[in-house]
Amino acid sequence: MDFDDTPDEAAWRAEVRAFLAEHKAELGDRAEEGRAFDNEVSRRRQALLYDAGYVGVTWPVEAGGRGGTPMQQAIIDQEVARAGIPALINLIGIGMCGPTVIGHGSDDQKDRYLRRLLRGDDVWCQLFSEPASGSDLAALRTRAVQDEQGDWHVTGQKVWTTLAHLSDYGILLTRTDPDVAKHRGLTMFVVDMKAPGVTARPLRQMTGGAEFNEVFFDDVVIRDSERLGDVGDGWRVALTTLMSERLTLGGGGSDIGANVEKVAEHVASRIGALAEVRQALVRQDFARSYVATLGARYTGYRLLTALSRGTFPGPEASAGKLAGTRAARELADLAVRLLGDDAVYAADAAGNAGWQMLQAGLPGMAIAGGTNEVLRNIIGERVLGLPPEPRADKDKTFRELAAAGA
Repeated sequence: MDFDDTPDEAAWRAEVRAFLAEHKAELGDRAEEGRAFDNEVSRRRQALLYDAGYVGVTWPVEAGGRGGTPMQQAIIDQEVARAGIPALINLIGIGMCGPTVIGHGSDDQKDRYLRRLLRGDDVWCQLFSEPASGSDLAALRTRAVQDEQGDWHVTGQKVWTTLAHLSDYGILLTRTDPDVAKHRGLTMFVVDMKAPGVTARPLRQMTGGAEFNEVFFDDVVIRDSERLGDVGDGWRVALTTLMSERLTLGGGGSDIGANVEKVAEHVASRIGALAEVRQALVRQDFARSYVATLGARYTGYRLLTALSRGTFPGPEASAGKLAGTRAARELADLAVRLLGDDAVYAADAAGNAGWQMLQAGLPGMAIAGGTNEVLRNIIGERVLGLPPEPRADKDKTFRELAAAGA
């Protein structure tokens, strides 16, 4: 593992850091935006960063990017986190939807969508999960039926769709053939989220926010030119999205959720008021979480080292996401427990309500990008070489499975 920037990387980091410092007032503060999110301000922030060349760095130039390296993008992510600047509004579009359009879209789709996506002119969402399918994505039931003119009529429901209520477009995975095995009868489309028949209903979360949504499709018409990939090849297209998502959420040396150094400051400021026995327990809890966080962070550094050397990273992203999420929840829980009675009140001058918000939001991170259970299966089967889980549905058509209530 190499912890040091190369000379080129150091120069890039200095350039990015200087730009962020110069435009700090325009780019905003993460803590402030957490209390008052503004959609238009977020879009303008992304446009400012894109125009400076700091969004979509790794994307091909013809797709609106700058043809840079993954390491350059990782440095930007680190410096944005260091400066306390809010995350881009279109992270799902950049990290998941855009790569899918690049890999499977037509030239016309790429021309119409990609630059606007990177600049924040259009916000995108990912329409995969459904109420009845959960982690078994291939069991989805949203149907797309083609008419005589070649257009597709979509009926069904998606759920847990982040930012659907703010999105202009989404990538939509549908079932187009129920008479083949469930992984084979799927097709992916780009859908206009403002089209007739599309209804997004925000779902209130424990944090008090409502960035997740349930989305209903009532005979929504999608032209065949908006299809991504071949008819029936949607599972392969979806894997492009899922692998991009795991890499996006797996970390690149940045902590998931709570910053461990800030938790250390919080612990130090409050531990003196505790009884001696409880002080020892708090130190033990913090030490375990601290070690776990560093393990996830250094796993991310290994990924960055691989990227810096021009090689493709291994399974570190899935492992890092799994370990990082667990450590983040333990740190947030510890921070809230230390608040004592203050935990039931509004934010004080030190912003202590932020720990509660973090604690309440982290369970969603354990679902995003693959549940913990899915990631454990991936690590067990593809890394450790353990036998795969039994697949009783392997040779059955989706219609047979639906009729059996599977």
